Amino acid sequence: MIDPKLDGEIRDGQHHLPVRIYYEDTDCAGIVYHASYLRFMERARTNYVRLLGAEERGLVEATAREAPGFGFVVRAMMLDFRKPGRMDDVLTIVTEPEEVRGASIMLRQTVLRGDDILVEAHVRVAFVSRGRACPIPKPLRSAVRMDQDRIRRTPRVPLQPVS
Repeated sequence: MIDPKLDGEIRDGQHHLPVRIYYEDTDCAGIVYHASYLRFMERARTNYVRLLGAEERGLVEATAREAPGFGFVVRAMMLDFRKPGRMDDVLTIVTEPEEVRGASIMLRQTVLRGDDILVEAHVRVAFVSRGRACPIPKPLRSAVRMDQDRIRRTPRVPLQPVS
């Protein structure tokens, strides 16, 4: 069952997931611990795929038929920590596809507090079935590419360098 309050939503090809910062997410100074951002981004990627399946009727079933026991594993990740998050902040994790290849997808994930970028990540996830890398099945690749095309048609605000 999809719950927009828990799973976020896809708008213009971007998945938006709100996250509140709790005490357990922070270090002794009350600042979000760097590994907490990895958990938030993992949750957002999981919900993004879940919502793609909900938006594209039968996507998960079609993918499971073509690649039983499928999943994604993180292959590579580049992170840029720009500003600290603090307890009680409400952040938005934005996930969007940048590149779709045969067996992997490059995602851009941005952690925002309002308009402020706290963290930017580029994450390459590999598609696996039964524990082995394999090509992404066509239904799933098409759904992600449709999101990628929506993003290209939507003007984006360029990221500003941190001074």
